Amino acid sequence: MTGIEDLPVRDELRGKTPYGAPQLDVPVRLNTNENPYPLPEELVRRIAERVTDAARTLNRYPDRDAVELRSALAAYLSRTTGYEVSGAQVWAANGSNEVIQQLLQTFGGPGRTAVGFEPSYSMHSLISRGTGTGWLSGPRREDFTIDTEAAVRAIAEHRPEIVFVCSPNNPTGTAVERDTVLALYEAAQAAGPSMVIVDEAYGEFSHRPSLLPLIEGRPNLVVSRTMSKAFGAAGLRLGYLAADPAVVDAVQLVRLPYHLSAVTQATALAALEHTDTLLGYVERLKEERDRLVRELSALGLEVTESDANFVQFGRFDDAQATWRALLEHGVLVRDNGVPGRLRVSAGTPEENDAFLDAVRAVTKETPR
Repeated sequence: MTGIEDLPVRDELRGKTPYGAPQLDVPVRLNTNENPYPLPEELVRRIAERVTDAARTLNRYPDRDAVELRSALAAYLSRTTGYEVSGAQVWAANGSNEVIQQLLQTFGGPGRTAVGFEPSYSMHSLISRGTGTGWLSGPRREDFTIDTEAAVRAIAEHRPEIVFVCSPNNPTGTAVERDTVLALYEAAQAAGPSMVIVDEAYGEFSHRPSLLPLIEGRPNLVVSRTMSKAFGAAGLRLGYLAADPAVVDAVQLVRLPYHLSAVTQATALAALEHTDTLLGYVERLKEERDRLVRELSALGLEVTESDANFVQFGRFDDAQATWRALLEHGVLVRDNGVPGRLRVSAGTPEENDAFLDAVRAVTKETPR
């Protein structure tokens, strides 16, 4: 049979593997950073109403520019971050991954380079390669924070066109200091000028203020977000960015025609009507995340400080063996390839209890 290696695949894609996590049928699934709480029934009914209205005009193309949705997202950002943005500063796409792809198609590409600080969200490097953009891995400290001085030197040396900053960072959960982002932005403008993309997919779970206000007076700074996590809408596939209006104009040069369906726009608008209820679930998850940190630390495990809805823990002599042992206890977590560590998403209290019981059993069976 023909394999990928037999096809004329681009050189930068050879030997790479697709992004993904195991989707296994187990009692407790805590490996994909989903919000474990189903949408409330009143929101489900509102989605049905909006989608029904949208269905009556499915013979027509949807609003190409998603004006109503972008205005609603801008209002949400303004209310929750305290920084006023307009619909002209917001762009939406099919998940934050498509937002990142559009930014790379616009500002990256062949002959251009992006840099990220690994371990971090692996799709940054995968989408970079997929758009023909070169990829460089920048430095982090032992505690997984960004080494600002080393990062500034790397930007000055390599002069990348795009700099990725993930805050809170996936898979470690660490937030990035405001001063670090400012230092990286200044270095990128001196070396470039270059685009700096702050990925705040888990921003609502952070103890720290959003970095969104930093876009003021910085036209090459972008903040991307998603409705998959805090809104409990991973199946919706809706991501968005906030930036200078010129950035929004620029990404429209590469967006596919009518890329957001009428059904997607209607569903997202319904969810935004129930922001307060959904953010109440976020508060529950933050409490559960902090409980996981305390309990794992009490078990003598090394836990990375987390501002997200997940926790990185270890260290294990064989993380893959520990992953399998937890799976045998009916609990699925994530092995992200960080040496000696695993990552667990915050679930419901009952799911977290089951996870902690499994960890207690496994740590007795498997030496660290």
